[in-house]
Amino acid sequence: MLCSGFNVVGFNWISSPAATELESIVLDWMGKMLKLPSSFLFSGTGGGVLHGSTCEAAVCVLAAARDKALKELGGWENITKLVVYASDQTHFTFQKAAKLAGIPPSNFRLIETSFSTGFSLSPENLRFAIEDDIKSGLVPLFLCATIGTTPSGAVDPIAELGKVAMEFKLWLHIDAAYAGSGCICPELRHYLDGVELANSISMNPHKWFLTNMDCCCLWIKEPKLLVDSLSTDPEILRNNASKSKAVVDYKDWQIALSRRFRALKLWVVIRRHGLANLMYHIRSDIAMAKRFEALVGEDERFEIVVPRKFALVCFRLKPKVEEEDLNCKLLEAINSSGRAFMSHAVLSGIYVIRCAIGTTLTQQHHVDALWKLIQDKAQSLL
Repeated sequence: MLCSGFNVVGFNWISSPAATELESIVLDWMGKMLKLPSSFLFSGTGGGVLHGSTCEAAVCVLAAARDKALKELGGWENITKLVVYASDQTHFTFQKAAKLAGIPPSNFRLIETSFSTGFSLSPENLRFAIEDDIKSGLVPLFLCATIGTTPSGAVDPIAELGKVAMEFKLWLHIDAAYAGSGCICPELRHYLDGVELANSISMNPHKWFLTNMDCCCLWIKEPKLLVDSLSTDPEILRNNASKSKAVVDYKDWQIALSRRFRALKLWVVIRRHGLANLMYHIRSDIAMAKRFEALVGEDERFEIVVPRKFALVCFRLKPKVEEEDLNCKLLEAINSSGRAFMSHAVLSGIYVIRCAIGTTLTQQHHVDALWKLIQDKAQSLL
């Protein structure tokens, strides 16, 4: 309401110094909560920006990586040589972003994952793919690693992938859209180990951090690369503050010119709740997910398909040959009841139901009621 009421359009510093300065402050606050290296912070040598979504952040960092590589290669005619790497669990938004950045779809490598690695991206398989492309005369450009994949909550081995990226001079981006919020808790921070090897990292407070849509934090080690790729300097926007290079013009850190006062909503969340209460929220959701996982495990009709990650549980009714689509019917029955809503994923050909706990007002009695609903609908189907 405050954001809409003020109606600030902070595309450059001069149009709203408060919006720009507060955004720089809250991004450093958030970065320090995650214990990001100073190389990603304004108080260090990097910086951050609030986007509307991961897709916007992905387009921007891909554009920056693309332009840096093309400058080194000697021209835009080399764009068809550039290759982007991700796992088959990486959010599909990165394929869309690569296409928007001009990378040919045939140059997007989806590296297969499996149950054996917990659906995380294998550094060895990545290396094989890179070496094959180099032999074919292609140029490895960009790698996306994920902390908390959408289908299963899988975590890619950041440190190991970072070493491969450094060896082959790839831009390493970490997509922590979902699970990044959890890394404010000391017991979960290890998932970010190796972040110092990345070029950029993004996470979405609007997923698990009590923040309303839309709010995506993007930190980058070399903001100049982002600005060089996305900046515009029309006469109508020229002013002494921008000319001094002593201020941030966020129009040069994003796709659009206009932008909302997103920093205000993140500032309110952090000031209203504080770090201790935000950690309590994360831990409470994880505890409820553990309880749900235990309830599923006690019912012999069901099975946990992959071990719980964060507050996401992937489960299903145990398979029967004559009832292959039973889990699909179960999910439809649950969602059509109007009492709960879950989604699904397909992992190595297996249809799973996803129970993701993370909304603001969820309590244990909601989880217990959900499980009772699931059991009732399963009984009706069986």
